[in-house]
Amino acid sequence: MTVPIAKLSFWGVRGSTPTVDPATWRYGGNTPCLELVAPDGTQFILDCGTGLRMLGSRWGAPNGGGNPETHIFVTHYHWDHIQGIPFFAPLYAENNEFHFYSFRSKFLGRDSLKQVFEAQMALPYFPVDMSAMNAKRKFKEVEGGDTFTIKENKVTARWLNHPQGCLGFRIETPAGTVVYATDNEPGDPKLDESLRELVAGADIFINDAQFTSEQLATTRKGWGHSSWREGVKLAREAGAKTLVLFHHDPDSTDRMVDSILRQAREEFDSVFAASEGMVITLGSTGDSVQAHMPGTRTSLRREAQFNAKVSGVTEGGKDFQEETVVRDISLQGALISLKNLPRLQSELQVTMETPGEDGVQTMLLKGYVVRIDAAVEKDHVAVGVVFTD
Repeated sequence: MTVPIAKLSFWGVRGSTPTVDPATWRYGGNTPCLELVAPDGTQFILDCGTGLRMLGSRWGAPNGGGNPETHIFVTHYHWDHIQGIPFFAPLYAENNEFHFYSFRSKFLGRDSLKQVFEAQMALPYFPVDMSAMNAKRKFKEVEGGDTFTIKENKVTARWLNHPQGCLGFRIETPAGTVVYATDNEPGDPKLDESLRELVAGADIFINDAQFTSEQLATTRKGWGHSSWREGVKLAREAGAKTLVLFHHDPDSTDRMVDSILRQAREEFDSVFAASEGMVITLGSTGDSVQAHMPGTRTSLRREAQFNAKVSGVTEGGKDFQEETVVRDISLQGALISLKNLPRLQSELQVTMETPGEDGVQTMLLKGYVVRIDAAVEKDHVAVGVVFTD
């Protein structure tokens, strides 16, 4: 019997505005866009930030995937969640069909989402208007509290606490349940309870973690965002299995997000920080959730052979230390063969012995686990590491 599998891919994870700062390279600088492929093949897109352009480019590549009929959920109309629409190449292909879902804004009235499309592509803001888009487009208005089905999948929408309105979505598939609740500020009792109901028992809970608790209480109060601590609290109360910290602040460097992730993992067992290129699989045999980050950002590597000691934390949360050989290295990272299975997005300490004029020298590096693959050696895994120190 075939096990139902769903695949969730992250194309944009940054909030407010795109970033190209080298200090945000590991987690990525594109604004929100996720892709969910359900077991029945139904394709969902969650938000249309600048990550949408990357997704469209992937569809155009050989064996890039893509579905002639796709369902796109727009949580709200702020720039960072819509600015990828004009650059989404599949919208210009007449054989494609897109179903768009969002709410009626009190500022725009009827056909709000269609108006948003037209306005951002109107003169003088964009060189071509919507008539250049040859794909079929259908728009459906959704309100908080609505529930409907798309083939085998059940979709529920709930209001979130965000300026000018925002929707959170729960998508229940035969492989598991994904809740996407970005751009939400805790503190409204009615909306907080509604969100707990939306998240209840979810396999994946993607939650806004843009600010710190201190910022929420002071300078960022009322801005419509949350923190890792509030996400952990809600995940625990609602019985969510895995929490994904999302909508990283444009001023948060990779190291700052690393710190947030470490704190969250001290409070909750299964936490990831959303990263461009990260793929989460639901329904895999043996585990309900598996995360992987493909090697989409590789640098020039050279084969090498350095003796090394590696210490870190296993997938099960236990400390480990082992001796190995680093055989593949670049200025930015290395591929290391290990017997122990480290946790994705955890930190490793790599002590390498390097030959020099004065004999063997010791070099201590800190690395961040970005991918885990099968290794050539039996009972080993190949661990991709990006050096942070």
